[in-house]
Amino acid sequence: MSADAAIKRIFDDWHRATVSGDLDVLAGLYAVDAVFESPTAILTLGQSKGIVKGRAEIRAFFETVYSKISGSTNQWYRTGTYFSDGHQLVWEYPRETPDGEQADILEVMEIKDGFITHHRVYWGWHGLQALLAARG
Repeated sequence: MSADAAIKRIFDDWHRATVSGDLDVLAGLYAVDAVFESPTAILTLGQSKGIVKGRAEIRAFFETVYSKISGSTNQWYRTGTYFSDGHQLVWEYPRETPDGEQADILEVMEIKDGFITHHRVYWGWHGLQALLAARG
């Protein structure tokens, strides 16, 4: 599979698995030694740095997140546009959607050999407000 095909597959499959909550597919997109960084790791796992390492721990992290946000109002709307140089994949879940507002999130992934090796999640001001509200 070409690098471009792998990027497109990850872009499509990650979104589908996230929306459907398919943790096996989601975890399978990550390399065995992948690194995931997000403020949600601080909130859900109580970590000080928001870093999760390894496919198994990333899957466990997502399982915890899904159990805590089962009633989430996030629409997971995106435009379908992504940017990639064949090694890095970037796209946005924008705050403004056709149906209102959602958490504004920027996904940045490093891709190697068809797997996500490093995933960083950046939250915009609206998403940050949602994280702080969830924290209590």
